[in-house]
Amino acid sequence: MPEGDTVWRAARQLDRALSGKTLTSTDVRVPAYATWDLSGATVVDTVSRGKHLLTRIDAHERWTLHTHLKMEGSWRILEPGQKWPRPGHTARIVLETDDTVAVGFQLGIVEIVARDRESEIVGHLGPDLLGPDWDADEAVRRLREQPERTIKEALLDQTRLAGVGNMYANELCFISGVAPETPVGAVPDLHRMVARAHQLLDLNRHRGVQSTTGDLGRGRNFWVHQRGGRPCRRCGTRVVETMLGDVGRERTTYACPACQR
Repeated sequence: MPEGDTVWRAARQLDRALSGKTLTSTDVRVPAYATWDLSGATVVDTVSRGKHLLTRIDAHERWTLHTHLKMEGSWRILEPGQKWPRPGHTARIVLETDDTVAVGFQLGIVEIVARDRESEIVGHLGPDLLGPDWDADEAVRRLREQPERTIKEALLDQTRLAGVGNMYANELCFISGVAPETPVGAVPDLHRMVARAHQLLDLNRHRGVQSTTGDLGRGRNFWVHQRGGRPCRRCGTRVVETMLGDVGRERTTYACPACQR
C-alpha cells in the first residue's frame, strides 16, 4: 500500500493539473456514481489526508471526490489524446479539462460526497504526518492509549498517526533499534520514533525515490524492508522476515534480531 508521502505527491500532481480549471467531461466507472456528470464544474483543489485524497469540485453544489489508492491504485496526468499507460478497464474515474486528462486506475475507493461531509471520511484519522495539523505530542498520546499493542501494528493504525505504511513501519523499528513486536509501552523513546517518522516522510515527499538510508541507489535505499534473508547493513546478521498482526490483517515484517533486541 502506498505510503503517506506517495499520496501527498499524488495530491500535489492533481492539484497542479486541475485546480482552477473547468471540467469538460467526467466518467465515473463505479456503479454508485456511474450516472454522475460533473461537466461544467470547477476543480477547487486536491489535498491529501493521511492516505486519502480529497478533490474539491464546485458545481451547483460543493462536492468532494474522495479517492484512496489502496494497494494498487494510482492517478496519472495525461494530455488529451495521449495513450493511457494502463488498460482502460482498470480506470475507475476520468476527469477531463481542455488541456488535461486525469485518470484514476484501480482505485480502492471512489466516492463523491457533499463538502460538509468530509469529516465523516477523514475525521477519525490521527495527526497527519504531512499535514498542516501535524502534532507530534498528540500522535504520541494516541499511541500510548494502547500500551500492550505491538509498536509496528500501532504505527500502521491510521487513527494513531496518519501516513505510515508497512515500509516505514519496518524501517522506523530498525532505525529506532526496537523489535517490531515490542509493546508500545516498552518503547524507550516514543517521541524520538515519531519525530523520525515525520522527518523521513517529509524528506521523501520531495523526491521520486524513497530512502531511509540516505542512499538513493537502487537496492541500497532501505535498511531491512524487503531484505529478508540478506545481511543486515549495520551488523551483517541475517534479516528475518515474518508476518505480524491479527489474523487476516498480517503484514510482512522485516527486522534484524541483533540490532533490534
